[in-house]
Amino acid sequence: MIRFYFHPTPNPAKISLFLEEAGLPYEIVPIDTKKGEQHSSEFRAINPNGKVPAIVDTDGAGGKEIRVFDSNAILIYLAEKTGKFLGAVEDRGELLSWLMFIASGLGPFSGQAVHFQHVAPAGNDYGVNRYRKEIERHYRVMDDHLAGREFVVGGSYTIADMSLWGWIERAAFVMKSDAPLDPYPNLKKWYQGICARPAVESARKIGSDHAFKSEMDDVAKRALFPSNYS
Repeated sequence: MIRFYFHPTPNPAKISLFLEEAGLPYEIVPIDTKKGEQHSSEFRAINPNGKVPAIVDTDGAGGKEIRVFDSNAILIYLAEKTGKFLGAVEDRGELLSWLMFIASGLGPFSGQAVHFQHVAPAGNDYGVNRYRKEIERHYRVMDDHLAGREFVVGGSYTIADMSLWGWIERAAFVMKSDAPLDPYPNLKKWYQGICARPAVESARKIGSDHAFKSEMDDVAKRALFPSNYS
């Protein structure tokens, strides 16, 4: 059993997709980040950084419970555990490279683009421009790479596709646009291909029966950005 610490945001979405694709038994543990539940001592024992997603594998190596945090670390761990979605051995360098590109570039810059466009006080034009332009650059890198390709790495569906999907699924919010992928036809075609997979619809429904806090009020801002208030 995998205990999956979840909030309906892009990084947990990657793990939702893997779990549905792999057919692993799992249990959802909702973590309402706008209420500050990620800062509880119980959750910090799972992820000291206080971020979702995280998992506990109750059947880890030697039959022991194993915690894993950070979405890309979880994807690698689960892929190695199940032997699924790792691609061909000769493509492992490419797989790791694109995973790290998403982990250190496209993902964090998407998060900052969201912050400055949707959360930060008005007047941060430099921040808005900085992160929007970087996201456009990251999308262009992916669009160029995906020309003539069905998948991010090699000829098969891998955790690199799942990792990228988690953020591209929220492209409209990240780019503050109704048609964010139109300038990136290869990325758009890839995204449509991934979304045609049956597991995507199941992944989208994970956590839908839980009433997560939706208001971005002062309580939520203090929970999500505590360093701004220290």
